[in-house]
Amino acid sequence: MALTRRTTLLAGAVLGAAPLLSGCSDDSGTPAARQTAAAERLRAAAAGDSTRLLARYDATLAAHPALGPRLGPLRAEVARHAEAFGARPAGGPEGSAGPSAPGASGRPGAPEESGASPKAGAPQKAAASKKAEDGSGASGSGVPGDEKAARGALADAERRLADARTRTLRTAPPELARLLASVAAAGAAHAYLLTAAG
Repeated sequence: MALTRRTTLLAGAVLGAAPLLSGCSDDSGTPAARQTAAAERLRAAAAGDSTRLLARYDATLAAHPALGPRLGPLRAEVARHAEAFGARPAGGPEGSAGPSAPGASGRPGAPEESGASPKAGAPQKAAASKKAEDGSGASGSGVPGDEKAARGALADAERRLADARTRTLRTAPPELARLLASVAAAGAAHAYLLTAAG
């Protein structure tokens, strides 16, 4: 078979286009893997933040049980937010469900297992309860002794976390950004509700 001008041009076009086509192939596995890993780190950080906020609610409720009707619904929402970010469910106060961050111990907001026995916290809880009863302040958990100040401290924590989540929106992938924005808006509403008179 003789080489015709048409076959030569066709072969040249195919050979010339081969490098261009290989440049368009999906060889972006490494950047995509980095983006996925970054999104997972962001999601885990958000779960940890929500779990720590949940622990603040638990500490405030332990120090000020009279705030239960007001803080209970907000605490439940924070628990749902933590679960939406991937925190595992664990026991909360009085047997209610609450999450724990991935990799954390079974107690919300508790530090990683340090070998301490579960009964080691019992004297601290008793001291916190006593301080809350006599109004002298909360335990070493940082909960103010005054109910209004305790609500204010929770509102500040909600506000700071909502602001931090808003700042991370531009680096988050779209689906996670929507979740972060929604939870940040809820946190801002919680801050308002915690400081509202009533």
